[in-house]
Amino acid sequence: MTQLREPVAGGSSASRPHPRWASLPRRAPVWRLGHGAWSVAQLAGLFYIWRCAITGRRTAKLWTAVGFLCVEGGALVVGRGNCPVGAYQAAWGDPVPFFELVLPPRAAKAAVPVLMIVSVTGVAAVVVRRPGLVVRA
Repeated sequence: MTQLREPVAGGSSASRPHPRWASLPRRAPVWRLGHGAWSVAQLAGLFYIWRCAITGRRTAKLWTAVGFLCVEGGALVVGRGNCPVGAYQAAWGDPVPFFELVLPPRAAKAAVPVLMIVSVTGVAAVVVRRPGLVVRA
């Protein structure tokens, strides 16, 4: 029989089986869906920032995306590198950190620092690179 260990520091549930969607309390799947939508929006914003950095575009949408990433960065600072709502997520019956739903535990733990580097580099590239001569809406 396999013995389950406590999660490792940082909220990893590497040794715990993932609860099935149907067995989760009502709040947990709603949280997963909301967090998934937030994550997709963050990735879309990051993609747009890099697109603007490469093309030299400067639009209101760009600065909205930068602000959106800054909100995420602030939340991660508050959570010391983890989602600050993770404790609520566990209390709502979902002990699995969000990134571990789509990535192996080791990659999930590395995702935040890697995305932070990609985000900071993208914003820096937007700031450093001169805007294009013609910007069309």
